[in-house]
Amino acid sequence: MWSHTYQRIPPKENLNQMDVEDVSALLQSSVEEESSNPPWRLSLPYVLVATISSFLFGYHLGVVNEPLESISSDLGFSGDTLAEGLVVSTCLAGAFVGSLFSGWIADGLGRRRAFQLCALPMILGAFVSAKSKTLTGMLLGRILVGTGMGLGPPVASLYVTEISPAFVRGTYGSFIQIATCLGLMGSLLVGIPVKEITGWWRVCFLLSIIPATILCLCMSFCAESPHWLYKRGRITEAEAEFERLLGASHVKSAVAELSKSDRGDDSDSVTISELLHGRHFRVVFIGSALFALQQLSGINAVFYFSSAVFRSAGVPSGLANVFIGVANLSGSIVAMALMDKLGRRVLLLWSFFGMAMSMLLQVASASSYLKGSGALYLSVGGMLMFVLTFALGAGPVPGLLLPEIFPGRIRAKAMAVCMSVHWVINFFVGLLFLRLLELLGPSILYSIFAAFCLLAVIFVKRNVMETKGKSLQEIEIALLSQM
Repeated sequence: MWSHTYQRIPPKENLNQMDVEDVSALLQSSVEEESSNPPWRLSLPYVLVATISSFLFGYHLGVVNEPLESISSDLGFSGDTLAEGLVVSTCLAGAFVGSLFSGWIADGLGRRRAFQLCALPMILGAFVSAKSKTLTGMLLGRILVGTGMGLGPPVASLYVTEISPAFVRGTYGSFIQIATCLGLMGSLLVGIPVKEITGWWRVCFLLSIIPATILCLCMSFCAESPHWLYKRGRITEAEAEFERLLGASHVKSAVAELSKSDRGDDSDSVTISELLHGRHFRVVFIGSALFALQQLSGINAVFYFSSAVFRSAGVPSGLANVFIGVANLSGSIVAMALMDKLGRRVLLLWSFFGMAMSMLLQVASASSYLKGSGALYLSVGGMLMFVLTFALGAGPVPGLLLPEIFPGRIRAKAMAVCMSVHWVINFFVGLLFLRLLELLGPSILYSIFAAFCLLAVIFVKRNVMETKGKSLQEIEIALLSQM
């Protein structure tokens, strides 16, 4: 499929720049080194620091859920559903802006500086929200936080992909999803006292300043991406960072792979038109489609509607949030264990298929043939199964897979475009879900979500290649050699 859809550089130029012997030599060297993988412990501390941005992402997604009633009461817009909706959704507008520019920031300043830049609006925005006396102040703080939220995830995916050894890259990539889950659960736990302690919601915002500050400070001591340094012509610094990340014995082979895959790359800057209309369009389309299908599967609708479903079954909303969080975290942990064993493509296929079956359970529970407790238990079971299967593949894999399949020259900017698509779809699903539920009813709406999940299975089967255990250079060369 890739041989017909993706063209990195014209075939004649490619033959002049890279001969078959180069490719064979690189693949042979990778086979020889397979028995002596670089130590994974060297890069682990830097991966853990990077995932603080994902923790903050999850925390700020959930931080207003429990305190929203108290916030609206204290700031004088209680009962105004539009204002409450703005408090929840304004961060999405900021996230869109942050993600749109994330690629240019990551390429211009480097991955480490991009992380620090993402932490600053989160610190400032959390402080503004905590100290706000009016709705306007709250919305300003949420927009600032959203800008950091949009910048963080694509940079985290880039950084973790570029600094991780190939044999554990999938496992390390799963840390991003786990950190997001922990952030969500942390925000729910922190919000528990909000109804008993006056003004506790301000503490909820202020607490987020701590991990954001840690991220900003610790990144000063982390390794820079050697891929970014090499692309900037800073070869000596790239070699030094490879030594920090992989060990001295693996530096030469890592630099050799970079030099081979970078042959024939022109040094002009990547433009939006090149990503949307040029020779890279197909691979960017695949990345954008994966994120769009992820959101159109109904995952955010399930999160929005979960409390109501659980309340119907007699489960308190706080306990419902715990169940959803545990299912999400459990699936993410299993995905971490399987990512480098089964591979990205297999997890995506079975994840989307499981989500489709879960949505069909929701359809069955909403039908007129099932009544009473049976329908409620089926609905709750289907919802938990949906979240679990989402976390097994559709949640963590796209953010890991896309930096792997994007060539180094376009990687950061292509991720920015794909994440922007993610935020746009996310916004409209959240905006239209309740309205569509009212117009169509749960059976039809959940059937539509199930259809998108099945469409995702077909799309992945036809378009997504496996990247398990391959270096980024091997993946790029494999795409080139299949033209």
